[in-house]
Amino acid sequence: MKNRVFDVVIVGGGISGCALTYMLSRYTDVKKVAMLEKYGSLAPLNSSARSNSQTLHCGDIETNYTLEKAKVVKQQASMIEYFAQQVEKNDFLYKFPKMILAVGDDECERLEKRHHEFAEAFPYMELWDADKIAEVEPAVTMKDGERRPERILASGCTDEYSAVNYGNMSKALINQARKTNTEIQVSLSTEVQKISKVEDGYELNTSQGTFFADFVVVSAGGHSLLLANQLGHGMDMSILPMAGSFYYVPKILNGKVYTMQNDKLPFAALHGDPDLVELSKTRLGPTALVLPKLERYTGGTYLDFWRSLKLDRKVLKVFWDLMKDSTIRNYILRNFAFEIPWLRKRLFAKDAQKIIPDLKPEDLEYASGIGGLRPQVIDKTTMQLKLGEASIVPENERLIFNMTPSPGATTCLGNAYRDAQIICERLNIQMHKQQAIDELLGGKDLP
Repeated sequence: MKNRVFDVVIVGGGISGCALTYMLSRYTDVKKVAMLEKYGSLAPLNSSARSNSQTLHCGDIETNYTLEKAKVVKQQASMIEYFAQQVEKNDFLYKFPKMILAVGDDECERLEKRHHEFAEAFPYMELWDADKIAEVEPAVTMKDGERRPERILASGCTDEYSAVNYGNMSKALINQARKTNTEIQVSLSTEVQKISKVEDGYELNTSQGTFFADFVVVSAGGHSLLLANQLGHGMDMSILPMAGSFYYVPKILNGKVYTMQNDKLPFAALHGDPDLVELSKTRLGPTALVLPKLERYTGGTYLDFWRSLKLDRKVLKVFWDLMKDSTIRNYILRNFAFEIPWLRKRLFAKDAQKIIPDLKPEDLEYASGIGGLRPQVIDKTTMQLKLGEASIVPENERLIFNMTPSPGATTCLGNAYRDAQIICERLNIQMHKQQAIDELLGGKDLP
């Protein structure tokens, strides 16, 4: 029994769970931490390099961010850079050129205005005309052997960190945690089936026996809500799983090329990226598709989807409101069409030609097995789809349920820093906050 009693048990071995394990071990006086992962390796699902865009989101090329949000995201992204400095061998953080590409007069005007508005926060970003874009990304500027006819403009840079293999980073976080005095137990192939409140903490029944904890943090995607529901929390929430698919072309881009976001669409705009796993290929995407399951390529979880959706008139109203908007409706229907094998290449090529004008349908290879699944949360109280971060932190409980970070894995250390403070406060354990600020935040605390 002794080896199954912990100060903190973390459910989920993705980038979020690994970041919190590291944060607790290095910057707090927590003595014993267990991580429970139901699959046989760390970062098996959305944190895998094959399941996400491998992007370090800094707010500089994401045009759906306000300036205030971009500043916060930039600071959280810098925590990954500071962490990389602690690691003897960095095999997860990379520099590539990156840019926002604007096509046509309207987008160019919007981009130029944004560039000047964001210049003070991102002084390394430069405004590039077609000639400069051609130096950095020749394929973006050429069509049929000549310069593309539309006006193009970009806000970009060539010497900043832009890509992360979050699967490798997850392993690095655990390796660093194990170098501390904190006792770390990572239990793989250990699925948590039930969490119960007991007199002196929490009991976790798993496929590998029972664990006990003073504090439990669940970072298991859509399954976090199901476990929260067992304890009566998050009953006013539903999960809408959004899957992202990608296409490959032979390596043609040197770096990341993002496009201008349509403000009416809640999903990521098309972008092109170097692939950290398939080094000879450029990855294009994502498409966006609602799937009735909580995990993309593992089989099953269909019943879990229906349990997390909790379909009722409130959820139906959210769907109705989304489909009433013609822009969103057309986008959703088009993304369904992207899944039709004989049609999808032709449709996707038309969209991707915004980035690579010479692209043809036959150049595309559907990236089978690539792309993850993001659990978007429906707030049944307000009857709205929540597009940002979703967490449940019950008052007067030693519980945290994290469903989806925003923007994605980039905020893993920022969220871990936040959760570690909650854990230490509620367990009356010391956190070495100034050390974390000095080592991971450049001496300036998060707002």
